[in-house]
This record gives sequence, C-alpha cells and structure tokens, in this order.
Amino acid sequence: MQIELSKNIIIPGDPRTKKNSMRIITNRKTGRPFPIPSKAFMQYQKDAGWFLKPWGIDEPVNLKCVYYMRTKRKVDLTNLNSAICDILVHHKVMADDDSKIVVSMDGSRVKYDKDNPRVEIEITETER
Repeated sequence: MQIELSKNIIIPGDPRTKKNSMRIITNRKTGRPFPIPSKAFMQYQKDAGWFLKPWGIDEPVNLKCVYYMRTKRKVDLTNLNSAICDILVHHKVMADDDSKIVVSMDGSRVKYDKDNPRVEIEITETER
C-alpha cells in the first residue's frame, strides 16, 4: 500500500503503557497463570480507536511519538512506544509493528502537559 508522505495523529488522554500494572489471571483449562494488560491500558486502547483510521500501512515507516504526560513521574519511553505500536496494530492503522514496517522511531520523546495530556504521532515513509 502506498501512503502519503506523512500522516499525523493525536490521541488525547494520559498515555498508558502496556507493561506496568499487568494483571495475572489463571487459564481455566490448564490452571497456569499468565499476565494480561491493566484495565487502564485496555480502556486507553479502546478510547484511542475513536481517533484512528484503519489505513493498513504495510510499507516501511518512521514513527515519531511525542508523549505529553499529565504528571512529571518517571515513565519508560520504550514501554510507551511498545504500547502505541500495539494500539496502532490493534486498530489496523498498521498491518504489523515488526521491523520491516516500523523501521525506526526517531524523534520520540516524553514531555509534560498537565492540562492537555496526549500523544502526537507522525508517520512518515522511509526506506529500509
């Protein structure tokens, strides 16, 4: 699929990571425990769908994500990037988040905005 030179997306709300506050549940058939994302992440992923279009991007792209957090607490940029990639795949913005599609995440950073937390995503075509 050929995409435009650049696509910009803004997802309002305090960005959430998938790995923090994971829940442990037990598989009913095997009795083995396994982790699932927190309720806060699941709600954030669901709410993000209102601002995303299923483009099905399957060409090499750079994702630049600027996370505006509500508080100045420490947050792991790698976890935020991983969560946003999973959200973009979940809502079919991208076909997958493997290294053949998400070639780089240059320019991603965390900032502070207590009045307007959000993530600003810029998707640009790039070469492998």
